[in-house]
Amino acid sequence: MQQRVSTPVSGSGAPPPVQEPVPKAADTSRTVDEPLPGRTTKTPFRPQRLFSWLPLVVGGGLWAWSLPRIGFRDIGEFGLLDRFPVVFYVSLVVLSAGFLVSLRRAGTAPWWPLTYCVAMLVALKAPPALLYDSVRYAWASKHDAVIARLLAEGTFHPYTELSGGMSAYDQWPGFFSLNAALIRAFGVEGAAAYTNWAPVAFGLLMMPVLVLIYRTFTDDRRLVWTAVWIFQLANWVGQDYLAPQAFAYLLFLTVFAVVVRHFVRPGSAGRLRERAHLDPAAASVPPSATRRQRAIGVAVLVPLIAAVNASHQLTPVMLCMTLMALCLTRRYRNLGLLVVTGVVMLVWDLTMGRPLFLDTLGTLRDSAGQLLQNSRPGFAGEPSGPGPELVGAANILMVAALAVLAGAAVLLRRRLTHSALPLLLAAAAPVPLFAVNDYGGEMLFRVYLFGLPGTAFFAAAALVPAVAGAGRARRLARRAAVVALPVALVALLAGFLPSYYGKEGMQYAPPEETALVERAYDRAPEGSLILATTGSFPGAYHRYDRYERWFFTEQEVPENLKMLKDPAGYLDAGIPPGRTAYVILTPTQEEATIGEGYLPAGSFARMSEALKRSPHFRVVEESRYGLVLEHVEPPAPTAPATP
Repeated sequence: MQQRVSTPVSGSGAPPPVQEPVPKAADTSRTVDEPLPGRTTKTPFRPQRLFSWLPLVVGGGLWAWSLPRIGFRDIGEFGLLDRFPVVFYVSLVVLSAGFLVSLRRAGTAPWWPLTYCVAMLVALKAPPALLYDSVRYAWASKHDAVIARLLAEGTFHPYTELSGGMSAYDQWPGFFSLNAALIRAFGVEGAAAYTNWAPVAFGLLMMPVLVLIYRTFTDDRRLVWTAVWIFQLANWVGQDYLAPQAFAYLLFLTVFAVVVRHFVRPGSAGRLRERAHLDPAAASVPPSATRRQRAIGVAVLVPLIAAVNASHQLTPVMLCMTLMALCLTRRYRNLGLLVVTGVVMLVWDLTMGRPLFLDTLGTLRDSAGQLLQNSRPGFAGEPSGPGPELVGAANILMVAALAVLAGAAVLLRRRLTHSALPLLLAAAAPVPLFAVNDYGGEMLFRVYLFGLPGTAFFAAAALVPAVAGAGRARRLARRAAVVALPVALVALLAGFLPSYYGKEGMQYAPPEETALVERAYDRAPEGSLILATTGSFPGAYHRYDRYERWFFTEQEVPENLKMLKDPAGYLDAGIPPGRTAYVILTPTQEEATIGEGYLPAGSFARMSEALKRSPHFRVVEESRYGLVLEHVEPPAPTAPATP
């Protein structure tokens, strides 16, 4: 039985003619990448891929070749700058060139900029960890002594007074407790086993946090990675060693990243979520958080905030200043978080940290409002000697270059400044602390450090032009960036090297010098007074809870000049009668006192000779690694015999 199929009826009433299918003509078109029949497929040569990995291999190879040729055992006036072989500098330039090439694929292959950032971090800060046979930086050995005491005693004594300001470490013990736990967990002998790797470790941990912060304010991956790169080159202040400041700074950045990404108030974004009102590189404001979500966020952040307060004195203040600055914007006006942060800080300062907190309050009367005094580096004279003077000049030029670049971006990229205003406010937030205290001559460096993340972002924005947009001005900006970006990055690299390695004579001491210092401590009875020109030498705080210390040049320069007129008489007058006292003088101390401006050039050697000739002191040990003298009490006058 046939099935009837109804068809539309034409206007004439006849069925339409059946059309036979037309054979499809052979398709002779061919895509560009499609091989011809019978031919072998060949992958086209892409120079971009070659230049993505070739500089990494070449730069890494040159760096590895130069590493054993770094003359760190014979450090001169310029630190390691004239001890690095030329190939070492070439390797850094090659890595910089590779990073610039990798920026062209930052949007599609972000692992290449990441790889170069890690490679540059290792190249810049791993040489001491790989080469040195002792702990780099005297303050790192000081922290090693604190950790060793904690491991030995198992507890802290926050209200026990110790000389040399060592009581503060018992009042903010969080960082040292963490290290003691790690040492016990991994079974190493002490913190010295990994101390020199701390700058690399902290740099690696900070990198993803910085990326999160920058990705909050820009969608341009080139800008993100350039900001990370600039941050690394500009982080020359030497606060990334094994120290509570480095650990607390990492936590500070983490809290800041969480706040800017997850604490946006509802209805506060305005037009900052509309692409038409944003800079081509800007990211729209993150999703808003309800009051309940922000409350949960505060609860999540409280342990981090508590860890910051348990580890460092100044970082909680910087965190409060930053959160206060963010409250100036409607977008991040979270008074509850600011109040919780302030309360946690005050609770810690009035309990565990009460002795130092009250002592600091007592000094505010003299330091408050003294802007010039509080912002000067150190607490002595001007750096002296070719190396320290070069370091001082490089520091100033680095700060000026970053300020000019960041200022240019703020003025020329108004829309980006508007959307990234929290970063700008965070960069400026620490500045008012200049009016409060000098923090032992360190306030200038700490203000720079805490303002660096925002400054690096805007400095990068001045060098990386917007992706979108047309017109003659934008074309000129792109062409200028082709020259300005590599020139600026090489200039920052040239500034980093003297800033970080120009005073290496103060940072490295051979193991023989440390052994001499420890022998001097072991020779001295407990309770003895230990004299040294400065505490900036390895082993200065060996068994610090059993001795009292007097670093007799860590004072104003006029008083040191008075001391140099009669060193033996000056020290003898300062030693309490009947007190056992030893003087320890080492080459590292000489580098520090002359370089930091405590003493004039050549005076350290003259002072040492004067002490050796004096009847008030007796030489106990002397070698090229140092001089140890014992204070000699003058014989008591005998009473005249009675007839």
